[in-house]
Amino acid sequence: MLTVVLVVRVVFEGFHGAATFLGLLTAGIAIALRDPLVNLVGWMLIIWRRPFVVGDRIQIGIHAGDVMDLTISRFTLAEIGNWVHADQITGRIVHIPTGKVFVEPLAIYSRGMHDFIWNEVAVLVTFESNWKRAKDILNEIAVNHAGHLAKPAESKLKEYARDFLVVPVDLTPMVFTTVEASGILLTVRHVCRSRHRRESTQEIWEDVLARFAECDDIDFAYPTSRSYSNVTEGKRGTRAKPPTYAHDPNTEHR
Repeated sequence: MLTVVLVVRVVFEGFHGAATFLGLLTAGIAIALRDPLVNLVGWMLIIWRRPFVVGDRIQIGIHAGDVMDLTISRFTLAEIGNWVHADQITGRIVHIPTGKVFVEPLAIYSRGMHDFIWNEVAVLVTFESNWKRAKDILNEIAVNHAGHLAKPAESKLKEYARDFLVVPVDLTPMVFTTVEASGILLTVRHVCRSRHRRESTQEIWEDVLARFAECDDIDFAYPTSRSYSNVTEGKRGTRAKPPTYAHDPNTEHR
């Protein structure tokens, strides 16, 4: 009987040691294969949920571009932006691990309004300019360049609303007025195609420059410094009264 007890004890001690060894080995393998496993699960999420597909324009973290390829371990972007303005392609290729979809914010350019995005062109005019006339001109230019895109963008937005809660918005071009330190800021907000933002901005600016050149009551503003006297320049009802003296301030006291 004693022999049986000793044998069982030795077997259990050996099993405990083997279990401990296997546990440590499994933990080591899990740590070593953490990134490949996360990438595999990230790839499965992309294939299953399809947050984006090859051909979409996306931004993940600090990187933005057009998705060129998708594999189990990574997806490849044709980079846009960075040192090149207005979402133009830089020529560089960026490889991003698929596991980044779990830890980095993901923005999709070609969903939502389905290849349509908002663009803004900010025009600053002087306080002395006829800002109402400038606003009318900007609104006319915006409608000419982007007015025809409102209906197709709205149609795509309604399709997208079938799967997601989308707040209805007015997609027609608009001009917003803001007062800045150097002048009156008129911001043209309009819909454009996601891959043509730079061209759209250029076309609007060229028309703005041509139309404003014809107006003698509209000037572009830029940071300047000037002195202002409320006594002489203020509105009649708000002008400060000039100081009064009990004696002539120019008289020297001897």
